[in-house]
Amino acid sequence: MNKQRRLALTGMVVAPWLLTACARPTVPTQWYELRSQPPGPVPAARPGDGALWEVASTVGLPGALDRETLVVASGAASLEPLEGHRWVEPLRDSIPRLLVADLAALRGEGLVWRAPAPAGVKVSHRLRVDIVTLIADAERRSLRLQARWWLNDTRPNAAPPALGTADLSVDLPDRSVDALAAAHRMALWQLAMRIV
Repeated sequence: MNKQRRLALTGMVVAPWLLTACARPTVPTQWYELRSQPPGPVPAARPGDGALWEVASTVGLPGALDRETLVVASGAASLEPLEGHRWVEPLRDSIPRLLVADLAALRGEGLVWRAPAPAGVKVSHRLRVDIVTLIADAERRSLRLQARWWLNDTRPNAAPPALGTADLSVDLPDRSVDALAAAHRMALWQLAMRIV
């Protein structure tokens, strides 16, 4: 009898919990990607001195961006994850890949390589990029990108690395998450144009 009473009590405790867990609606996941093609017209390539660039295979990202869920800034210091809205590819992977592609489109094919450059390619400049900020406000009026980069001339007797910075703002046409994701891509394109 004691065993039956324990089973009944366990059932009374577990059953409501299971019903509650099953009754919670799940938010359908929406997936977003940073598209490969540049979001704007591609100007004629500007090869400059024809120097071969090697771009670091990783880009420094703040921890808030090293996640799959899209986030927006809210208030003075908080972040708001957009539940159910996720990147298909983590930004730590997509940003370096797209930056190399954009720089190659702007400088000319064969002049920009992702590290490590293939054997036989004589790299004369190495580029490293850190993203400081890449986030929209909660009202989603604009997305801000702050970045810094170092372009190091690897040739003998070269000058010290050149430091560059960018503080860019991309206006969002509406408050949709799709517009937010597209603004991320536009900001990266503008960064590549600034670096070149």
